[in-house]
Amino acid sequence: MTGIADVARAAGVSKSTASRALSGSGYVSPRTRERVVSAAAQLGYVPSTSAVSLATGRTQNIGVVMPYVNRWFFAEVLEGIQGALLERGLDLTLYDAHPGTEGRRRIFDDFLARQRFDGLIAVGLEPDDRELERLLAIGRPVVSVVGDTTQATVVGVDDLHASRLATEHLIALGHLEICFLGGGAGASIAQVDRMRLQGYEATMTEAGLTPMHILSPVSMPGGYAAAVELLGDSRQRPTAIVAVCDEVAIGAIIAARRLGVAVPTALSVVGIDDHEFADMFALTTLAQHPRLQGEEAVGLLVDRIADPALPTIAIRPKARMIVRNSTTARESPGHRSIRGSAVQRLT
Repeated sequence: MTGIADVARAAGVSKSTASRALSGSGYVSPRTRERVVSAAAQLGYVPSTSAVSLATGRTQNIGVVMPYVNRWFFAEVLEGIQGALLERGLDLTLYDAHPGTEGRRRIFDDFLARQRFDGLIAVGLEPDDRELERLLAIGRPVVSVVGDTTQATVVGVDDLHASRLATEHLIALGHLEICFLGGGAGASIAQVDRMRLQGYEATMTEAGLTPMHILSPVSMPGGYAAAVELLGDSRQRPTAIVAVCDEVAIGAIIAARRLGVAVPTALSVVGIDDHEFADMFALTTLAQHPRLQGEEAVGLLVDRIADPALPTIAIRPKARMIVRNSTTARESPGHRSIRGSAVQRLT
């Protein structure tokens, strides 16, 4: 295996000079650096992480904390983070911190405190648990993907604006009974879900309409189960649904189909995310790009590792509306739906 001594010998310099040239930790003339880098490339030398850490005082490792890795949004963010780290030659340590578990407590109480990283990316942490404050107290730069805080740099989407657009779209189509489907209640509701619910409620209230929130786990099965109960009672069935995310929206569409409720003629559905299955279900949605959020988070974190004095910033682009076939104008009282088609009632 090629070592630093081999590189130094090929470049005609000392081991310490070769080390400085490759790590950038000290002064080396441009000509000498070029010679050392060329020798390393020819020999196929790859510096070990421990050697780089000794030379620079950094681990070349980034910690990532997220509550789930098997859900679409989090998996997409992780893909973006990993790709951006690989491009920079940085390692990744992933902490899969499921909410309410002993493993999550140990991650925050023990593993993160060991500081085996140069910085942290926190994905979807909840402020009520003061977990972000605990991360910041470790003394490493932190970037948060989604969230509503001024304590750390944040990358996300404007969730209030997204749910407002979704609700306004349905109101413009003439819908009056619009339900918000998904998320918990009170302190149990996740921060992103809470912001989306607030945008929906504010838009409904401003339009003089009555908000209605149906609780649901934020998943396709959760959306399906909640929608079966909601749509099963024809006397209280809404004409439209704003789902907290696309997975819940798709679950609601599947439930409607199984109950014989035609989408969109009898029920319009809007999601938020532009999930990979959204086009398959012709779902009208507000598109965000979680993979790009992961990439952006890495760039911002690397900047703050290089200069910890940089101020915190918030990057929250507005989601783009994609209108497909899961929404349509509300039927007038003189129309009814039969097998998915609107027909005029005969008199």
